[in-house]
Amino acid sequence: MRLDRFWVEDFRAYEHGKVELAPGVTVIIGPNGAGKTSLLEAIGVLARWESFRGVANEVMIRTGAAAAVVRGEAVRDDRDLLVEIELPAKGRSRAQVNRQRISRRADLGDGLVISVFAPDDLDLVKGGPSVRRGFLDETLASLHPRHDVVRSDFERALKQRNALLKQLGGRLNSEAALTLDVWDQRVALAGDQLGVLREQLVTDLGPVVGAAYDELSGVSSEVRLSLVAPWRDIGLAAALAASRDQDVRRGLSLVGPHRDDVEIALAGLPSRTHASQGEQRCLALSLRLAAHRHLTAALGVAPVLLLDDVFSELDPSRSAALLAGLPDGQAVITSAIGVPPGATPDLVIDLIDGGVERG
Repeated sequence: MRLDRFWVEDFRAYEHGKVELAPGVTVIIGPNGAGKTSLLEAIGVLARWESFRGVANEVMIRTGAAAAVVRGEAVRDDRDLLVEIELPAKGRSRAQVNRQRISRRADLGDGLVISVFAPDDLDLVKGGPSVRRGFLDETLASLHPRHDVVRSDFERALKQRNALLKQLGGRLNSEAALTLDVWDQRVALAGDQLGVLREQLVTDLGPVVGAAYDELSGVSSEVRLSLVAPWRDIGLAAALAASRDQDVRRGLSLVGPHRDDVEIALAGLPSRTHASQGEQRCLALSLRLAAHRHLTAALGVAPVLLLDDVFSELDPSRSAALLAGLPDGQAVITSAIGVPPGATPDLVIDLIDGGVERG
């Protein structure tokens, strides 16, 4: 799997731009604010239809433009792919693969898959549960597009259930109860499926995260991952039924996958509260590295790896360990401090020296 080249139009600060990538390691260097992360973000859009930085479409559109466009030529399993994504300021994103219009991300099928390492990955350990849920769901979607359909089905049904609960104003009559029964069934069906997928992924990732942590830290430590989803003990249908009275009073759904979390324990203690910042950063990198390895094993090919200025946060030994632990494949690395120690790039793009074609 590789991305050979991509173009951007009205994307972030780029009016027009073309970037050629090496099949191995490409390093993009330049000072802060030069547009390095924007180029990685554009690659992410080709794979995910959205920013890996968690921002809305309008944020990615150049000031004064109506839409941004990202187009890329990739190869997967000896099949050429032309992926084109349009991000309008209003309305849904539009996409084509090999000139064929597709309506859902799941329709990308065997498209481009990425792994992203970024400075704000520390939030995987220090941040709230939504960050860790997002990590699980993004990894699941990369494993197979149908997993993203399960998540979308759950979120759609949950939105409708919450809208009904809000309309009830704390009072449930017999007619509304029948409607709520329907949404409970739909939420439970998709939610149970999502719970199974998340549980299996956490189980699969656990030992891989532990091995990655030992490599990056240089010491042997006990790392344990566990999915915190109490509703799974009885199933989502039963959990929703038990919570119905309280849900009606509060006007929202209080149990389900949208409240799941992942507990990350180091030496038997919660890492969010007991690990040092250095240990937390190492754990965050271990999670990303484990996901990359898991995807590589499951897909039979390494995802395109995006490393966004992570080496400025690491000491030389951990930088070297991170690079040494990556499977073979294509990588795009950004750096504000030159070529990272231990990196052996096939191509270096200097943004200050005009390394991106802007015509």
